[in-house]
Amino acid sequence: MRVFVGITGASGAPYAARLIEALSEAGVEVGVSASGSGVQVLATELYGDPNLGRDEVLSRMVGDRAGVTVHAPEDFRAPYASGSAQVDAYVVCPCSMATVGTLASGAMDNLIHRAASVAIKEGRKLVLMPRETPLSTIHLEGLLKLRQAGAVILFLAPGFYHAPESIDDLVDFVVARALDQIGVSNELFERWGS
Repeated sequence: MRVFVGITGASGAPYAARLIEALSEAGVEVGVSASGSGVQVLATELYGDPNLGRDEVLSRMVGDRAGVTVHAPEDFRAPYASGSAQVDAYVVCPCSMATVGTLASGAMDNLIHRAASVAIKEGRKLVLMPRETPLSTIHLEGLLKLRQAGAVILFLAPGFYHAPESIDDLVDFVVARALDQIGVSNELFERWGS
């Protein structure tokens, strides 16, 4: 299985890091691209230092995980930029409202936008994971437009019925829901009725 993960400039870095870790552990080939603001959020939320450089942040987050390749946001030669490449699913986690607006308008500034646009035009699985709250009418209209185009909107909003005991449990709940959406079997939390 081959999955693209785009990371944009919204709060939610722990979700992105855990998603990449879980995909790698499941033996999935993962292509990762982070926007400039996405890197700043990763640096701040994961490492407590917004001044860390792009390479340092992504190297720390990805480490030596098997099957994970990092692509620069301006790398339109990456396989995820073309519909002719065999890609099973695309996830943008976290997904900023700027990204939602760009995608809803059909514009493409970087590899993340292009990959998501490819997913939509090819009718492939696209999961957008926003965290913004509250939402304006503009945000809601953009999300609706993307949902109508086939994207799954999966908010970074954990549930509590599985009796979480840590922040990691809350993160795993949401990551498990994303993995479910793209067809990656997982047991990251106790499911309802188990």
